[in-house]
Amino acid sequence: MDQAAQAQAADGDGAHASDHARATPAGPRLLGLGIDFGGTGIKAALIDLGTGELASKRVRMNTPRPSTPEAVAQTVAKIITIVGRDLRIPDNIPVGLGLPGVVKHGQVMTAANIDKAWVGLNADEVIGAAIERRVFAMNDADAAGLAEVRLGAGRDSTGTVLMLTVGTGIGSGLFVDGRLVPNTELGHIEVNGRDAETRMSGAARERRRLRWKTWATEFNEYLAHLEAYLWPDLIILGGGVSKVVDKYRESLKSRAPIVVAHFRNTSGIVGAALNAADHVGDLPAETVTEQFAADLAHAQAAEAAQALTTT
Repeated sequence: MDQAAQAQAADGDGAHASDHARATPAGPRLLGLGIDFGGTGIKAALIDLGTGELASKRVRMNTPRPSTPEAVAQTVAKIITIVGRDLRIPDNIPVGLGLPGVVKHGQVMTAANIDKAWVGLNADEVIGAAIERRVFAMNDADAAGLAEVRLGAGRDSTGTVLMLTVGTGIGSGLFVDGRLVPNTELGHIEVNGRDAETRMSGAARERRRLRWKTWATEFNEYLAHLEAYLWPDLIILGGGVSKVVDKYRESLKSRAPIVVAHFRNTSGIVGAALNAADHVGDLPAETVTEQFAADLAHAQAAEAAQALTTT
């Protein structure tokens, strides 16, 4: 199967992702477009910003090798074209991008598991030019955490919430009382003198041919380090390993409760779209369509009203 055909066939990582696409509610929806650029794959979908559910088919293509900015931009453009065939992408829709690295005001400061040519470039501009839309980039694990804290497994949690995305590498998203502490990159802390993700990521488990119980035992040591530093009240586990959590759930040990990401491996797409919507809300009114601005204001007012009734 060629890559385009693979992308069109990819409804999600198993039934969970495609179930999101079918579970969207009826009636008007405020939509965002989320893009998740990882070391192994690039995924995108239209997102219902009120629920986090997929509003379109989730499209995936393999990350090009090498994952240069030019090659990735071309792949993203192809993916967005296919998403648009499933459901028309509205003009001036908020478009968010998550990528594995530190991102400051759109500029990529580090590159983990992607080509180093990204360092120093503005991802907002690179991807925005390729798809001819305004794009807002952030760290991919921060995006996944945003989805889970706002709409998913951490929605009702207070205190310190730690999101861990375990797949090609280990990403981290840290939230204190619902507020993001960006770009923590805790997958790179040292455990026994080695970068944690080089030994304990999902890709590392496969490379080392570890059984799930053995991998979980080593991962527990990593969790112990994080708990000693941060004392989280909740740990949310996402990324590729979250798809098969039943294989190792009983072997995980931690002081804080561990829950699986509600959106599983689509959390990054959802969070990227939410982040973009947050930024669009801060832009001057003339930069967005009047209808979208009105819809956004209505949604923000409803969210504020709900917050008042629950306090």
